[in-house]
Amino acid sequence: MKKSTLLKRTAIAAVVATTLSQCSKSDTTTATQDDTKEPVLVISSIPDSKTTNLSEKFQPLVDHLAKELDVKVEFQNSVEYTDSVEKFKTGDFTLVWYGGLTGVRARAAVEGANAIAQGIEDPNYKSYFIANASTGLEKSDEFPLAIKDLTFTFGSNSSTSGFMMPSHFIKENSGKMPDDFFTKPVAFSGAHDKTALQVAQGNFQAGAMNYGTYDSMVAEGKIDPEVCRIIWVTPPYADYNFTAHPKLNEQFGEGFVEKLQAAILSASEEVAKSAVNRSGFVKAENSDYKGIEDVARALGELR
Repeated sequence: MKKSTLLKRTAIAAVVATTLSQCSKSDTTTATQDDTKEPVLVISSIPDSKTTNLSEKFQPLVDHLAKELDVKVEFQNSVEYTDSVEKFKTGDFTLVWYGGLTGVRARAAVEGANAIAQGIEDPNYKSYFIANASTGLEKSDEFPLAIKDLTFTFGSNSSTSGFMMPSHFIKENSGKMPDDFFTKPVAFSGAHDKTALQVAQGNFQAGAMNYGTYDSMVAEGKIDPEVCRIIWVTPPYADYNFTAHPKLNEQFGEGFVEKLQAAILSASEEVAKSAVNRSGFVKAENSDYKGIEDVARALGELR
């Protein structure tokens, strides 16, 4: 072999070896950076009403938890109810404000997940059945069986207060599930505020939604209670809650979930009002939602 050829091959081999060595160091550096990356408490919420300003609404709670726990906290939107559950399953979301049904679904999917806090109002939550004034229906203590012939909209089909519990009370009072009870196909608006607006505008004659959103919309002048009327109020049931992912104890150390619970409970009324329209927070545990779980299984909403 010629000397010049041998020198060229030796030079090429040296370049390749250097490149591989640099790649190996780069991979090691990346792995080290990933291992030492600052953990983040990622909060989200089911999108049960307009989602465009959820990040702004949750910011006071984000700031409060960051200060109390001395950790990095972020809020990320959920595009829909099922998205909030799927991202909790993967650990992308580690603390989520759920409705009763989505909370039950999330905890069933993630072993070790726990409901840790709920709003002061949530152990006795309720839904409103509403109707446009043109129907002539008035508020009554008796379930409004006359809605069976009206156009009717629920909220999201994953909503506890906008679908599952109203369906439960329809069956309880009529002996039929909504698809058999109503003489016209039912619709799903996708969110509580949309239900109220569609009934108020006469797009649907009646609907079901949570009482908190309705009361807030009336107080803010977004709907007229004389036009969009409450015609029946359901019995109370447990609903919304903060559910924590067990991954948090791995990220921040054993016992972190208990510290997180205490930090949430210490939030002011102003913070709770901004984030989730509650007057404060109280402790919650999985057993508080056994009733919701039983109804969900009976209605085929949880398998």
